[in-house]
Amino acid sequence: MKTAFFNIHQQLNARIIDFGGFDMPVQYAGIQKEHLAVRSSVGLFDVSHMGEIYIRGENALKTVQYLTVNDASKLYPGKAQYSCMCYEDGGIVDDLLVYMIAKNDYLLVVNASNIDKDYDWMVRNNKYNAEITNASHDICLLAVQGPKAVNTLQKLTETDINAIPFYSFQTGTLAGYTNIIISATGYTGEKGFELYFNKNTTSPEKIWNAIMDAGSEFGIQPAGLGARDTLRLEMGYPLYGNDISASTNPIEAKLGWITKLNKAEFIGKQAIEAYKEKLPERKLIGFKMKEARKFPRKGYPIHSESGEAVGEVTSGGLSITLGVGIGMGYVMADFAHEGNTVNLMIRNKPETAAITKTPFINNEQ
Repeated sequence: MKTAFFNIHQQLNARIIDFGGFDMPVQYAGIQKEHLAVRSSVGLFDVSHMGEIYIRGENALKTVQYLTVNDASKLYPGKAQYSCMCYEDGGIVDDLLVYMIAKNDYLLVVNASNIDKDYDWMVRNNKYNAEITNASHDICLLAVQGPKAVNTLQKLTETDINAIPFYSFQTGTLAGYTNIIISATGYTGEKGFELYFNKNTTSPEKIWNAIMDAGSEFGIQPAGLGARDTLRLEMGYPLYGNDISASTNPIEAKLGWITKLNKAEFIGKQAIEAYKEKLPERKLIGFKMKEARKFPRKGYPIHSESGEAVGEVTSGGLSITLGVGIGMGYVMADFAHEGNTVNLMIRNKPETAAITKTPFINNEQ
């Protein structure tokens, strides 16, 4: 599948890969250049491969509450929250964003590779008979991220976007088009916004070009999935299929903060409560390599200093900002303490890493 921006990606000579069934740009000028542009100025991402599913009707809130682990009753129109859906055994179906558009009207934004699976899961578990609509095919999503994101987008809208709090949104006009959701969210750790609009009523290419023109004085760079991954890793944000999956639960994945066990029934609640009560057997940790030129990769074994196998890397690579290898992985709970030293088996040779808290870099929204 192709997003509405595919022709632009080709014109920019992007390197295209298959990602979640979509032909997506992994890089344009290069991952390092795109990464640094987002950290220092502004970058533009096509993330239209993400899925958008509406839950509406008088039982919409009950349905969202039943399907997701966070407390959607705390939302109000213009507010969003990070959440996830779980299976009955506590394994994670997907992590997602929940937007309250209006009373009885919620938008759930899910990962690209999980769109069909998530939609089917919602429909199968539609206990309260809400209206569930998969709008993914019609919705475009662009992310404008970086310290100059506000300066760039403010040229295109009368909405005071600097006044939109983190994890909040407004619906307004942008580049002459109406009904654009301007959301103060993102996956980079930088100040930024995600823009949702219907491709049937808004010209995707005109929106893209307007943003690129507005950001030209700041050196705006189109950024691909490669930079998106290096940016999110520096922030310690989990990636579905790597750090979280059906075989992990929110407690061991450090998502207890979004898992509201004091709310009413939701799918997986009993299993998660039981797991939390007996204490996790393993935990997701962040680590930093001791030697700068040693880069961890997904699947590398993690050993204790004495040589015992204690876990496995789930995400890893070079921190472009720090210039050292960083990563995340699951280790036995006894070894998951900050400051502990572990060995990553890189080409069957132990390489030292220190367990550290995430994010790996300090950014403030």
